[in-house]
Amino acid sequence: MGWGNIYRRRARVFTVALIIYLDYKAVQQKEKWTNKSKRTALWEKAHERNAKRLLSLIIKLEGLWVKLGQYLSTRADVLPEAYISLLRQLQDSLPPRPLKEVCRTIQKEFGKTMDDLFADFVEEPLATASIAQVHRAKLINGQDVVVKVQHEGIRAVILEDLKNAKSIVEWIAWAEPQYNFNPMIDEWCKEAPKELDFNHEAENTRTVSRNLGCKMSPGESYSSNRVNVLIPEVIQSTKNVLILEYMDGIRLNDSASLEAFGVDKQKIVEEITRAYAHQIYVDGFFNGDPHPGNFLVSKEAPHRPILLDFGLTKKLSSPMKQALAKMFLASAEGDHVALLSAMSEMGLRLRLDMPEQVMEITSVFFRSSTPANEAQQNLKSLAEQREKNMKAIQEKMQLNPKEVKRFNPVDAFPGDIVIFARVLNLLRGLSSTMNVRIVYLDIMRPFAESVLQGNINRGPAANVQWIYNTPVHSDVEAKLRQLLVELGNNDKILGIQVCAYKDGEVIIDTAAGVLGRYDPRPVQPDTLFSVFSATKGIAAGMLHWLVDNGKLKLEENVANIWPEFRKNGKEHIKVHHILNHTSGLHNALANLRAENPLLMTEWDECLKRMEESVPETEPGKQQLYHYLSFGWLCGGIIEHASGKKFQEILEEAFIHPLKIEGELYVGIPPGVESRLATLTLDTDDLKKLSGMQNRPELPSTFQLNNIGEFAEYLPALFNMLNIRRAIIPAANGHCSARALARYYAALADGGVVPPPHSSLSNPPLGSHPHTPKFPSKKINEKQKGKVDGINDSRESSYARIEDDDDDDDVEKCSRSSRGTGEGIAVADRERVGGSEIKKSKIFSNSRVHEAFMGVGEYGNLCLGDGAFGLGFRRFKSKDGDESYTGFGHSGMGGSTGFCDVRNRFAMAVTVNKMSFGGVTSKIVELVCSELNVPLPEGLSGSRDVSRPLIN
Repeated sequence: MGWGNIYRRRARVFTVALIIYLDYKAVQQKEKWTNKSKRTALWEKAHERNAKRLLSLIIKLEGLWVKLGQYLSTRADVLPEAYISLLRQLQDSLPPRPLKEVCRTIQKEFGKTMDDLFADFVEEPLATASIAQVHRAKLINGQDVVVKVQHEGIRAVILEDLKNAKSIVEWIAWAEPQYNFNPMIDEWCKEAPKELDFNHEAENTRTVSRNLGCKMSPGESYSSNRVNVLIPEVIQSTKNVLILEYMDGIRLNDSASLEAFGVDKQKIVEEITRAYAHQIYVDGFFNGDPHPGNFLVSKEAPHRPILLDFGLTKKLSSPMKQALAKMFLASAEGDHVALLSAMSEMGLRLRLDMPEQVMEITSVFFRSSTPANEAQQNLKSLAEQREKNMKAIQEKMQLNPKEVKRFNPVDAFPGDIVIFARVLNLLRGLSSTMNVRIVYLDIMRPFAESVLQGNINRGPAANVQWIYNTPVHSDVEAKLRQLLVELGNNDKILGIQVCAYKDGEVIIDTAAGVLGRYDPRPVQPDTLFSVFSATKGIAAGMLHWLVDNGKLKLEENVANIWPEFRKNGKEHIKVHHILNHTSGLHNALANLRAENPLLMTEWDECLKRMEESVPETEPGKQQLYHYLSFGWLCGGIIEHASGKKFQEILEEAFIHPLKIEGELYVGIPPGVESRLATLTLDTDDLKKLSGMQNRPELPSTFQLNNIGEFAEYLPALFNMLNIRRAIIPAANGHCSARALARYYAALADGGVVPPPHSSLSNPPLGSHPHTPKFPSKKINEKQKGKVDGINDSRESSYARIEDDDDDDDVEKCSRSSRGTGEGIAVADRERVGGSEIKKSKIFSNSRVHEAFMGVGEYGNLCLGDGAFGLGFRRFKSKDGDESYTGFGHSGMGGSTGFCDVRNRFAMAVTVNKMSFGGVTSKIVELVCSELNVPLPEGLSGSRDVSRPLIN
């Protein structure tokens, strides 16, 4: 190509691009002054006018622009009809090149005459495309073939066109920053030149045919995800000529022939989609150019798609293949955490933290296709979605309209995703062109699952690293790991952590399994699990801490602390009624599930609803589990009594004194997503619920039949990042087992902070930065002053109950600690070998165990025969001892934390495969039996299945 031709070609491209751009800008201005009824016609004329300009340019220039036109012609789902109807002509054929040129290329490539190569060669081409044209022929041996011959001089044209396309994209990105397609054109510039080597295409064709099982060898077995397509066999190839087996087929745009042969268009497009899902997720090697011209349908029944043209292909690394599968499945599941993790793994970086918008965009990416006749409505909904997302970005980043127009939320866009995105868009356009609806989430899901489950289903038997590589602390931990392997091989464990303390020392700290059903990364000691109602044990501890610090009294009316709570007959409800589940508000907020579960994320709204709630029973008369209301009742009391936010008290009371920073949250902050385990459900356990009897200690809205309904939607709901980030004190704790076990180890010792966690654990406990956010309502200064005034006149109810002969130093420390700064623990002293050692304590009351269990001096604050003490489930041992030996709290799904006071034993189990406690109970039973610690009643591995571990 001469320099004159280059400049003329470049001038034509830029001239037409500028004319089209200015035309649309003028229509935008004109629309403002046009009657609404005439605006549609105004835009239709503009689309038709500019589509003709574009088509004329493409036909004149050919080369790469034909490919662009073919791509645009398939996007009936997003482009105006004028473009589709005109550019569709490019799918058929371009003006043919002279036969003399074709023969010259063939003879040059093979070094033989046409007569030596072919018994017959059809002069009229079957098709002429941007790079080559195809002729039907018969070899000397009589085999029918097609001969694909590259146009002379096309290499220089394609390379020049790529430069021009790159310049136009850069110019558009400058003029209209929201349309920045630079990552796409960069990847195309890298991949497109590969199409010019037909040896490369021949090898690609063989590879895809082999991967899809089109030419199965005798004795080979078909996989469960086999696809039913045809690919022509490669006969011979050179750099510029490709000879393929001839297959007689019908073009996809030949509607009359498809109908005449009785072809089911829906099945054909579904099978094409399955073929691409197999190439992408199973093989990691896929054709990047699925436009309608690259497919035929076999004339013989059963009609099958024939896949053609493998010049543009993409090979994915195994990690990228897994990340793409994970992104797809995260979108299908609505799992924000897995989605962000997948994006990070594939190198897609965003400039802002807006997971909801990312999920919406990804869902649009994998949305079902729409027939062409719904294109306009589809365009409108996509535009509305984009406007909504841009508005959210503007508010988040505090940008003015001009700044938001130039803001690009993507920081890094890996090239592998470009071709992947192009394929999905072309497939969506293909289905729209064929006027069928394809549900990609259903069709592609089995292929994506097969990629990840190949790793995830490699349980202990196949994965020597299934148990995370940390040293064994004790003989009991070695036996525990054997049990975990057994449970893992029986598919009862997906991911798990177990930690236990005995006499203040760590004796177990084990992590095993994977982070999620679609996340094969290993569970580590610092992984954060959603522990559901085990969070209640934390919220209850915070209330007791405020009592210990003189901010609250257990016998006090809640309305004295929280004036808005007084309404609707709640003026006699006391703090101890809340902790003992006897306030009568057990069904408060039960209607959130039917109304809108996402209201749980609204702290102020939930507190307001608690204020408006009406008790169903008289306070103190009946113990019914407050499965959802407990958390906000505690949270409202905590904030009103302290004048601080919920999470500030959590940090001050427990996080900093126990040195568990970064491993215990109620509402996670941004930045910890990579350490989150993803929830899934043990469906076998769920089936057992149908035969179980209702339980009298549970409220009417939380009986076993309701629990089954809860369990089915809980994983999807609590995998959502906006739920994980909310403060839901009854159900939204995220922690590691070692952090939860350390908390209960301190409670087991009367609040004494245990020695530093085991040095064998890696990373060390407390080594993560703790950066919470505080979305709970801010206490105003007027209310804070009122709170301070109340607290000045309020003595610790713990201190008042204590005997007069208690240690004076502890009493002084207790009083001096009230209202102190963040993370200050009470000092205690212990005499060891004649020396006095200072110990930190998070509680000063020597009878704090009695308070937790609601016994002794605190017995009158609890129902005597109830399962709950003051905020904790209290346990008796199974050996027949009628006295209470310990306390704790379990969560829906099996995560639990508890302690045995008499034996100075504490333990926590966290799981992400939600069951009804069978796994947890077997673990607890083993550990307790090995340590000769009485097994807590209700935590037995052999207990009646009709008593699932739910609280």
